[in-house]
Amino acid sequence: MCYCTGGHFFWYENRGLQTESGESVEGKKLGEHWILELVGCPETLLDDLQFVKESATEACRLARAKFLNIETHKFEPQGVTVVVLLAESHLSIHTWPEEGYAGVDIFTCADRLTPGRACEYLIERFQPSSHSTAVVERGTKSCHPQITN
Repeated sequence: MCYCTGGHFFWYENRGLQTESGESVEGKKLGEHWILELVGCPETLLDDLQFVKESATEACRLARAKFLNIETHKFEPQGVTVVVLLAESHLSIHTWPEEGYAGVDIFTCADRLTPGRACEYLIERFQPSSHSTAVVERGTKSCHPQITN
């Protein structure tokens, strides 16, 4: 189990991570967490629940993920959250129209997925003036996630 305090990660169990069959995953990752920041997006897109829902659904298809369920919420006076439950984990989009901002998380635990393609699609779809992507390798015993920009 890992926890973070003061910007430092700590591993605090003596047993290593294992697969369901008991195989050690030392030096392996269990998944990837893609974090996409979309800045300077048109406010009307960010406040459109149907647009965000359709975008999330298509992004999952492009990532080659298996869709299980979707939950949505429209905030008042503005903002949208869409969470897609996947067989391989989840995708979420949270919007702040008043800030022109959308935050996207794609957590995957299958090597066959293409979350990078989903991110490319969402960048095209939300039309940000700028964006950034980070990838965090999850489930590594070292608990020092590999972050790439």
